[in-house]
Amino acid sequence: MSVCESKNEERRNGKQERYLQANNKEFNTLFGYPNNTIKTSKYSVFNFLPMNLFEQFQRLANAYFLILLILQLIPQISSLPWHTTVIPLMVMLSITAVKDAIDDLKRHQNDNQVNNRSVLVLMNGKMEENKWMNIQVGDIIKLENNQHVTADVLLLSSSEPYSMTYIETAELDGETNLKVKQAISVTSEMEDNLKLLSAFDGEVRCESPNNKLGKFSGILTYRGNNYILDHDKLLLRGCIIRNTDWCYGLVIYTGPDTKLMQNCGKSSFKRTHIDRLMNVLVLWIFLFLGGMCFILAIGHGIWENKKGYYFQNFLPWKEYVSSSFVSVCFIFWSYFIILNTMVPISLYVSVEIIRLGNSCYINWDQKMYYAPKNTPAQARTTTLNEELGQVKYVFSDKTGTLTQNIMIFNKCSINGTLYGPKIEAKLKTMKKTEKVSFSYNELADPKFSFYDKTLVEAVKKGDHWVHLFFLSLSLCHTVMSEEKVEGNLVYQAQSPDEGALVTAARNFGFVFRCRTSEIIVVVEMGKTKVYQLLAILDFSNVRKRMSVIVRTPEDRVMLFCKGADTILCQLLHPSCRSLRDVTLEHLDDFASEGLRTLMVAYRELDNSFFHAWSKKHSEACLSLENRENKISSVYEEIEKDLMLIGATAIEDKLQDGVPETIITLNKAKIKMWVLTGDKQETAVNIAFACNIFEDAVDGLFIVEGNDSETVREELRSVMDKMKPKSLLDPISSCFTTKSKMPFRIPEEVPNGSYGLIINGYSLAYALEGNLELELLRIACMCKGVIFCRMTPLQKAQVVELVKRYKNVVTLAIGDGANDVSMIKAANIGVGISGQEGMQAMLSSDFAFSQFHYLRRLLLVHGRWSYNRMCKFLNYFFYKNFAFTLVHFWYSFYNGFSAQAVYDTWFITFYNLVYTSLPVLGLSLFDQDVNETWSLHFPELYEPGQHNLYFNKKEFIKCFMHGIYSSFVLFFVPMGTVFNSVCSDGKEIDYQSFSLIVQTSLLCVVTMQIALKTTYWTVISHFFIWGSLGFYFCVLFFLKSDHLCLIFPNVFQFLGVAKNTLKLPQLWLSVALSVVLCVLPAVGYQFLKPLFWPFSVDKVIDRIHRMKQSLPPPVQIKLKHSSSRRSAYAFSHKQGFGPLITSGKFMKSKFPKKDSSAF
Repeated sequence: MSVCESKNEERRNGKQERYLQANNKEFNTLFGYPNNTIKTSKYSVFNFLPMNLFEQFQRLANAYFLILLILQLIPQISSLPWHTTVIPLMVMLSITAVKDAIDDLKRHQNDNQVNNRSVLVLMNGKMEENKWMNIQVGDIIKLENNQHVTADVLLLSSSEPYSMTYIETAELDGETNLKVKQAISVTSEMEDNLKLLSAFDGEVRCESPNNKLGKFSGILTYRGNNYILDHDKLLLRGCIIRNTDWCYGLVIYTGPDTKLMQNCGKSSFKRTHIDRLMNVLVLWIFLFLGGMCFILAIGHGIWENKKGYYFQNFLPWKEYVSSSFVSVCFIFWSYFIILNTMVPISLYVSVEIIRLGNSCYINWDQKMYYAPKNTPAQARTTTLNEELGQVKYVFSDKTGTLTQNIMIFNKCSINGTLYGPKIEAKLKTMKKTEKVSFSYNELADPKFSFYDKTLVEAVKKGDHWVHLFFLSLSLCHTVMSEEKVEGNLVYQAQSPDEGALVTAARNFGFVFRCRTSEIIVVVEMGKTKVYQLLAILDFSNVRKRMSVIVRTPEDRVMLFCKGADTILCQLLHPSCRSLRDVTLEHLDDFASEGLRTLMVAYRELDNSFFHAWSKKHSEACLSLENRENKISSVYEEIEKDLMLIGATAIEDKLQDGVPETIITLNKAKIKMWVLTGDKQETAVNIAFACNIFEDAVDGLFIVEGNDSETVREELRSVMDKMKPKSLLDPISSCFTTKSKMPFRIPEEVPNGSYGLIINGYSLAYALEGNLELELLRIACMCKGVIFCRMTPLQKAQVVELVKRYKNVVTLAIGDGANDVSMIKAANIGVGISGQEGMQAMLSSDFAFSQFHYLRRLLLVHGRWSYNRMCKFLNYFFYKNFAFTLVHFWYSFYNGFSAQAVYDTWFITFYNLVYTSLPVLGLSLFDQDVNETWSLHFPELYEPGQHNLYFNKKEFIKCFMHGIYSSFVLFFVPMGTVFNSVCSDGKEIDYQSFSLIVQTSLLCVVTMQIALKTTYWTVISHFFIWGSLGFYFCVLFFLKSDHLCLIFPNVFQFLGVAKNTLKLPQLWLSVALSVVLCVLPAVGYQFLKPLFWPFSVDKVIDRIHRMKQSLPPPVQIKLKHSSSRRSAYAFSHKQGFGPLITSGKFMKSKFPKKDSSAF
C-alpha cells in the first residue's frame, strides 16, 4: 500500500511513473490500469442517440429545421401543418443515423475480432488460453512464432540462445527487416520453466505511457537487486514474432496505454469543405429570410393601418389579435414558416442519397478490384465523396504503399563485364527469356530468378573474378542463417537488401551455410569451406560501408568490403582506375533504371600487418575516451588500397503503376509528400524511382540539424535559394507576429524546381514555434517532399500543419498501423490492405489493394462526385429560390396576409416528388466527360482544388437567377390573366392562377435541369420528362371531382385542372416563362467560355472536338539522375556485427554473468 500511496503522491506532483508486480493482480488492480481492450469505434449502445444527434445538429440547417418545427406547433402563427416539417426531418435524421450506425458497427466488429484473439497466459502454475481483451498489467504471457504481440511486454525468456527474440516491426515503423530483442540474464535463466515463471515476483518501475516508439526506461527489482530496463528489452504491440519458437513476457502496458494505440490519434467527425460552406450559406439564407419576413411584416402593418383596420366587417381579426402591431408579429412568423422552403429538408436527404450512390460506384468499380487477393475497393464512409475531387496534398507512406517490400537481385558488374537483362529488352525478358536453371546447386532458393545465362556459364567455367565476387557477397554481411530442415536455409537479415545479396550468392553456388562468432561456413560449388572470422567492421551512417576480415582455408588473410560507390572509389588502389571508370558507367546505367547500387572490393593483408592492426583495434575497443573516433580511425587504416571486384544492382520492387500514377497526379496539380519511418537513402531512392523527384530538379535540399538553431539556419538557407529576399517580404513578417486570427499561407512560386528531405529528428525541432511556418512555406514550394525516420505521431503532426495553415483538402494513404494517426488526421484517409496487417484499412475512409487505384479514385470517382454535387447544389438552391420567392411578389397583391400562392399539395410534393428524381438523376449519372478522358486529361481535376464550381460567388449567381426567375414566374402569369376571362365569360380565379404559376414553374425548372445535363441516358430522359408527365397525372388526380367531393376539406381545387388546362393563357404563360427564364442561362453558358473561361473549358472543348478515339497510352520511360546512384543497399544503422562477434547468437549456451545489476 505504501507503494500505491507513493504512486498517488507522485501523480499529484506531476511525476507519472508506472508500478507493477509480476503475478500479483491484487497489487496491480490498485492503480486502475486499463485492460487490453482497444476501441476504434465512436459510439456505444448508450451514447449513440445523443452523440449522433449532437453531430447531426452541428449542421446549422438541422438546427434551423428544429426551430421551424417548434414554430409550426404554435397555431397562432402556423401557416403550414406541423407534419410537413417533422416527417421529413425525422426521415433525414433516421437515414443519417442508420448510415452512421452501420459504419460504426463495422468498426465494432473489427475491434471485437482483435480483442477476441487468443493468447496463452500463465495462471495458477499452468498456461491457459485467454482472450486479448482480458490481459492485465502484470500478467505473464507466452508468444509463439509468427504471432502478433498482444500488448507492450517486457521480454523474460525465449527459445533462442541468450533469450534473443527476432521481431518484425512493419506495423510500427514500416520496416520489414528483422530486429533483435534480448532479455536480461536474470530472467532468461527461467526459460520455459512454468514453476520458475509462476514464482517470479519482480517489481517494475517504469515511465508512464507515451507515444515514443524508440524510447523506454525502467527498473526491475528482483531478489533485492535492481536491473536497468531499456527499449531493447520491450516487445511492442503490433510487432510480429519471427524465427523464434516461443518467448515469455511480462505485460507492462495494455490497450490504450500501448505505444501503438498512443500513436493512433483520435477519431474525429470528418466534415467536407462543402458541408462547412453549406453552414455559412444556410446562415446567409436565414438572415435573408429574416430580413424578408421583416419587410413583409412591415408591409402587413402598413396595409392593416391603412386598409385592414377598416375592412374588419368583411375580414375580422382573430380574437387573439388586439392591434395591428400584434398582427404584424404573428405575420412575421407566419411568413417565416411559409418561406422556409428556401432551405428544404429534402436538400439534406438528397445529399445523403447522392453520397451513398457515389459510394456504391466505388464499391462496384471492377477496375479497382484486385483479383489476386479477391479485394474490391471499399468506400468505408459515405460522407466524403465530393472531397475526393478537391484533393491538393497527398501524404503517402513508402513501405508497402509505394513498394511491394520485395528486393530482387537484378544486375551486376564484375571486373568490367555487365551481367543481367539489357535495358532495351527488359520489358520482353519475362516473356521471351527462360529463367536461368540452378539445378547444379542443391541448396539454391527455388524462388530466386535470374535471366542472364552468361553469368551462370561464367560461374561454371570457374571465372576467377566471378567466383571472387560471389565469395565476397557470401562472406561480407551480418546475415544469420537457420537450418531447421536439412538443406532448407532461412536467412535473418537486418536489411532486406543484404538478404537479397546473400540469396543471390547462394543461388550462383556460394552458399552461406552457417556461422559462429569465430567462423563462417560457405558451400562453394558443392564443397564446404570454413573461413575464420577475424573481424567485422560494421556499417555506420558516416562510414557508409562494411567490411569483414577472414582467414581462408589456404591461410590467406582477406578483407572484403562493400559500400557506397562515392566512398569506395576514394579507397581503391590506383591500379583500379580503368576498371573503376568502366564500373561507374555501369552504375550510371543501373541508376537510370532506379536500381539500388553498391560497390564490392577486396584486399589481401599481410599477416604481420594484420596482427599489428588487430592490436590497435583491441586497444581502441577498450578505450574509455573518444572510443568511437578511435575505432573509426583504426578502420580507416586497413580499409584502403582496395582492389575493385564489381558492383551490384538491386531492384526495390515498386507496386504496379506507381510512377505513372504519381506523374498523372502531378499533372492534376496534386502535390505528393512521402512520410515514412524508413531510412533516408532508401526513401530518396524510391522517390526518384516513383518520379516524386524529377531528374531535372534544380536542387535537392536536406535538413538534418540536431538542434533548433541549426534547423533554423538550414531552413533559412533553403528559403534564400528557392526565393531570394523572401525573408524580407510581407509574408515572412507575419511569422514573427502571432496573430489571434487564423493565418493562411498563400501559394508561392519558387525560382526553380526543388525537392526537400528532412528526417524525424530535425522535424521535431522544425515543428516548434515559428519554425513550423518556415518549414511549411518551403515544403509547399517544393515539387516533392520526403520526411524520413518519422514516428507515427509526427506523421499526423505534418498533416495537421498543412490543414492548419493551408486552405486545402489533404489525403493520407498507408497500409500499416504506423499510418493510422495520419490517416485519421487527414481530411480523407485511404488504407491499403497490404502486407502490414489491417490496422490502416480499418481506420480509413476508403480502402483498396493497390496504390495506382488512387488515380482512378480521385480523377474519376472524386471528380465526378464533386462535379455532380456542385451541379446538384446550384440547381437545388436555384429551383427553391424560384419556387419560394414567388410568395414574396404575391404578398403585394394579398395584403401581406401570408397566403400561399400554391396549392398546399403542390408545396408538399414539389421537392419530394415533382423535382426529386430529375435532380437525383443529374447527381448520380451525369458526366461532363467519360472516365477515359478524365484519366487522359488530369488537368480537368483542377477546378475542384480551387472549389470553382460551387462557392459563395456561384451561390450568389444562382440566388440572383432565382430572384429573376421568381419575378418572371409571378408577373408573366399575372400579365397573361390580367383583365382576361375564361371561354364561359367567367374571370380567372385564384385557384386557376395558382395552377398557371405552378405549371409554369415546373416547366421552367425542368428545362433548366435539361440544360445542365451533359450525359443523357434512358434513365435521365425517364426521370426528367417522366417527372413532368407525372405532375400532370397527379394534377388530374388531386383536382378530380370524386376526390374533392369525398374529402372537401383536404382537396379544395374542384375541377380546376380540367378547366384551367384548356386556357390559352396557361400555355402562353408557360411558353413565355420558359423562354424568359432559360434565355439568360443559355446566354451565360455560351458567353462564359469566351469571356470568363476556366482553364478546363479549353480542355473540354478540345475533347468535344476530337472525333478520333484516344491514342494508346504512352509508355513512360523512367529516367533517373546518375548523381543519386549511391543508394547503398543496406541498413542505415548498425547491423548484427557486435552480436555476431559476441557469440551470443550461438545455439550452445555458455555460463553467463549478469552485469546489469547495480
